[in-house]
Amino acid sequence: MWLLLACVLVQLFYAAYYFLPFALRPEPPEPSPATAAEEPVSVVVCARNELENLRQLLPLLLRQDYPAGFEIVLIDDRSDDETYLYTQQLTQYYPNVRIVTVDRTPAGFAPKKYGLTLGIKVARHERMLFIDADCIPSTDQWIRLIQRGFVQPADVVLGYSAYEAEPSFLNKLIRFETLLTGAQYLSFAWRGQPYMGVGRNLAYTQSCFRATKGFASHIRSLSGDDDLLVQDAVRVGQRVAVEASPAAQTLSRAAETWSAWWQQKRRHLSAGSRYRLADRIRIGNFIGTNLLFYFTVLALLFSRSDWVPLISLLGVRTLFVCATYDRLSRRLDDRLPVAWLPVLDAVYFFNYLALGISLFLYRTLRWK
Repeated sequence: MWLLLACVLVQLFYAAYYFLPFALRPEPPEPSPATAAEEPVSVVVCARNELENLRQLLPLLLRQDYPAGFEIVLIDDRSDDETYLYTQQLTQYYPNVRIVTVDRTPAGFAPKKYGLTLGIKVARHERMLFIDADCIPSTDQWIRLIQRGFVQPADVVLGYSAYEAEPSFLNKLIRFETLLTGAQYLSFAWRGQPYMGVGRNLAYTQSCFRATKGFASHIRSLSGDDDLLVQDAVRVGQRVAVEASPAAQTLSRAAETWSAWWQQKRRHLSAGSRYRLADRIRIGNFIGTNLLFYFTVLALLFSRSDWVPLISLLGVRTLFVCATYDRLSRRLDDRLPVAWLPVLDAVYFFNYLALGISLFLYRTLRWK
């Protein structure tokens, strides 16, 4: 029971110190014309065989409301569909669309990082904004609002990327995992402890990329073009800002099968071993105490006759934590049914444990 109490207190600390204050924070004011200092930006997209997604994404990017100007740098990473022909047609009508073709990746190099490196080298503007080919910006203000983060000032701006809502349980679990991950990396960064971002909605400067020596420290690692770059940026003293306004988000379709999501999460989690020790401890405490909480509850259910303290702790923890998650989901405009939150919370942490065991036993990963 004392172990259960300790786990609950740790979880309440994370909710009360990181998540809830972040959810309740005031919306940042619009910068005045004198301080906005809008600059042109390079929007970088890396795609492999994403023709149908690009037909949806690129028109939305071209309609972005950003008077300072922007270019779109599309990296065609060894596609064998008609990605190149489609983009080449766009370049004839839109001079701000540019294409970088990758015919082959050097042996041992992570394909996406190699492609991104080539795209960044040809980008014309100091500020760069990254989005995946299977995402879309939530509004035509996406570029402007993400660029607002640089005014703080900052060298890296972290955004939030949500998934479209579908009726399946898997979709709810994926969206809950996305919400919980966003709650961690956004609120930690807001508290001055940045550790990662997501490549579906991330911005940084050319100077920052050069300061971190690009992806050099992890160029052979399949994952980490977003979170490990943020790790390197923090190590060399780059400033990190958060822009989580719903109008500054990106949106994509979630995996439709458990196996597809499983492979996606294994690839994402594989970069965690390269995080700074302080970040691994902070994240590990959160994940570990949640897992230990559920295992302890199960053990006490089968070993104690006095259930009053157990039910009391379980009730307090569940009510406060789920109320915090609901407030976060409303602030990020990524709503989940409140009644599902306790179930999703339990399933997520046991699934996280299974993913960790799987990654430890079987390390083979691949980039699509």
